[in-house]
Amino acid sequence: MISPELLRRYPFFGFLDDTQLKAVAMIAEDMCLKQGELLFEADTPASALYLIVDGRVDFLYVVADRDDLKLRKEFYLGEHGPGEIIGISALIEPYVYSTAARVTSPGCDVARIEGAGLRALCEVDSKLAYGLMRQTAKLAMERLHDTRTLLAAARA
Repeated sequence: MISPELLRRYPFFGFLDDTQLKAVAMIAEDMCLKQGELLFEADTPASALYLIVDGRVDFLYVVADRDDLKLRKEFYLGEHGPGEIIGISALIEPYVYSTAARVTSPGCDVARIEGAGLRALCEVDSKLAYGLMRQTAKLAMERLHDTRTLLAAARA
């Protein structure tokens, strides 16, 4: 469990009332990660949503050969830092991470919010579900815009 006050500080969770904050905090835990550590890998089950409390995390798109998994290349998509939410695939079917996330700072503190638990809370609280989906859609659109900008720059 983490403090509900930690969540209250971040805009992504700004719509939550006290009861919702406590419920989400109950299914969350603090994690301390080291530089170079993978938070999650692409094409793996999206088990959690993460709030970066301190540190930096790179998003990487991974292209791998289906027959020879040693043949793979990572493409940098962007860096995320304090206050940012990553792992939104935990809220979007088919609940599989589409990118990899690697810690790039000497240390990284994150709040890990269990994906299945969060979805279960959404099943019984439609206002929570609506708020999370609204925030998630907004974040996904921002990241799509950022990716399009990277693609345009690569072609220039």
